[in-house]
Amino acid sequence: MRFFINTIDIEEITTLNRTGMLDGINTNPSILAKSKTPIKEVLKEISKIVMGPIAVEVTAPDFQGMMKEADALRKISRNILVKVPLSMDGLRVCKTLSSDGTLVAVTLCFDCTQAILAAKAGAKYVCPFIGRLEEQGGSGLELLKNIADIYNQYAEFDTQIMAASVHSKKHIVEIARQGANAVTLAPDLLLNLYENPLTAQGIESFKADWEKTGQSLL
Repeated sequence: MRFFINTIDIEEITTLNRTGMLDGINTNPSILAKSKTPIKEVLKEISKIVMGPIAVEVTAPDFQGMMKEADALRKISRNILVKVPLSMDGLRVCKTLSSDGTLVAVTLCFDCTQAILAAKAGAKYVCPFIGRLEEQGGSGLELLKNIADIYNQYAEFDTQIMAASVHSKKHIVEIARQGANAVTLAPDLLLNLYENPLTAQGIESFKADWEKTGQSLL
């Protein structure tokens, strides 16, 4: 499973990249809106740190506008992953871009028929919003499983599943069990994946026992 972190904070990205667990960066218009630095400059800086994909979403509502924004994004860095919304124009952009080899993620997916359309449009990733669907009374994990089952039925579907709107360690485990290829998550959630009280207790116990010996491995 690949981890895409929801942030454009350079310090956070640098710290998490050192862990070796960071596979890419995920952004959306809401995340980008928080930047006090021109966004193109931020994306160029991120591309110097992260070797994996940097997912950036177009904001125009129409095909022509999306295509112009996609072209501008692709010029920023070779590892920009263009994100488009799951609308008719968005899927048209996906089909056009994927046909010339551009990697595209189709976001805001909330049902299986949408996921099928994303695959037919040649998306590299489809992004079902797990948490947001559950907030509306649906089952995000069931949606994810159904999408995976459908994709497995068709050899011509190369689209991978990037689970979005993920809020907890439990979500991560269940998403992994259902076969998601990638997940977007907040930086603090990635750090939380390391934590377990028994691990912390074990580290302290080993440390105390070793200190009693007065020895050093150096």
